[in-house]
Amino acid sequence: MTTPTHGTTAPTSTTATNSTTAPTNAVAVDEPPARFLDLVAAEWIKVRSLRSTPWVIVLVALVVTGMAAARALADYNNFPSYDALTQREHPFSLSDSFPAEGYLTLMLAAVAVGSIAAVSEYGSGLIRTTTVAVPARGAVVLAKAVVQVVLWAVVGLLAALCSFFTAQAILSGRDAAIPLGDADSLRALVASALLAPVCALVGLGLGVLIRHSATTVVAGSFVLLLLPVFFSSRKPLSATFANAMVRNAWQRLATIYGAPAEASAYNGATVGGSWTVYVLWPLAALALALVVVRRRDV
Repeated sequence: MTTPTHGTTAPTSTTATNSTTAPTNAVAVDEPPARFLDLVAAEWIKVRSLRSTPWVIVLVALVVTGMAAARALADYNNFPSYDALTQREHPFSLSDSFPAEGYLTLMLAAVAVGSIAAVSEYGSGLIRTTTVAVPARGAVVLAKAVVQVVLWAVVGLLAALCSFFTAQAILSGRDAAIPLGDADSLRALVASALLAPVCALVGLGLGVLIRHSATTVVAGSFVLLLLPVFFSSRKPLSATFANAMVRNAWQRLATIYGAPAEASAYNGATVGGSWTVYVLWPLAALALALVVVRRRDV
């Protein structure tokens, strides 16, 4: 009678031992914090997953290139009616390569996509998951900024190259083309390529601040596209504020006012000051976003 008793109690003790040791073996090891490159990769996946992003990029490239072709064709057809000085100097060649209408569209698209990169997570509630996985909110904002800068720098460069070479190919038929190696051409190309990432960072900063997609896009469009119109060039103080706008800085760097000799058309804007505007606007927007995201609750 004792033997069966021992036979039934032995498994019980084994089970008890296993049940006490199982939790010890199942203790999870703390995962290392996410590296910044991991955050950048995650933000790139988020941007790429938006169906509207590739369509916006393709549309912007087509609009910019199409407007350059249209402007160049207009000057090509009107070239015989121009006076001898205009035919010889052809000051329209650079403005045809970087048409204002096309690059205003580029600015609008960049600020919209940049703002959506921040706002979309707040609207869907994904930001809660993001902050739980990565408590360092500032690093998340910086990762978003890196993705937007790289994405729109590539888009801006491709759009600038396409618009420049398309216009110059058309104008070469009138012997009115200008080389890319020209100082003004190179500066205009770089300024036009960097215009997109500058606007995207402004949109990103506004998106973190406002957190509402429609309001952010309207605010970004107003600040970048409409606000410069309210400043008059006739008064020195108003002209100073106008020159501090991104749109006017691009116009100065791209020299789309006409002949470079027309210094009065720049309203006192300088090349160095315009590059400074390019630097200060995105830095201010990014700094504001970092301050806001660290002080606010999700």
